[in-house]
Amino acid sequence: MKIILQAKNIDLTPSIKEFVDEKVGMISKLLNDKDEELAEARVEVGKPSRHHQSGFVFYAEINLKIGKQLLRATEEHLDLHTAIDAARDKIEMQLRKVKEIKISGRRN
Repeated sequence: MKIILQAKNIDLTPSIKEFVDEKVGMISKLLNDKDEELAEARVEVGKPSRHHQSGFVFYAEINLKIGKQLLRATEEHLDLHTAIDAARDKIEMQLRKVKEIKISGRRN
């Protein structure tokens, strides 16, 4: 799976890049070999604007493209790492749902 990382209104540090690679890379476990070759995850992390100081300051957005199919999750939180985790969890839920639909369709 190819992971493309972009940062908006923050500096992209090696620790953030490593964290995103680790967490988003876990999604590839749910993909079969064929889908893993086609999969491309575009991850955008950052702040909505430079003047945000309180509230849900950080956001993470993951766009997972597998062939022609697109799964998308966006999450805002006080902590960047928590926002990334929550967005990854949403993508995992969507991916599991898609897999269940494919499997149940074969049984009919």
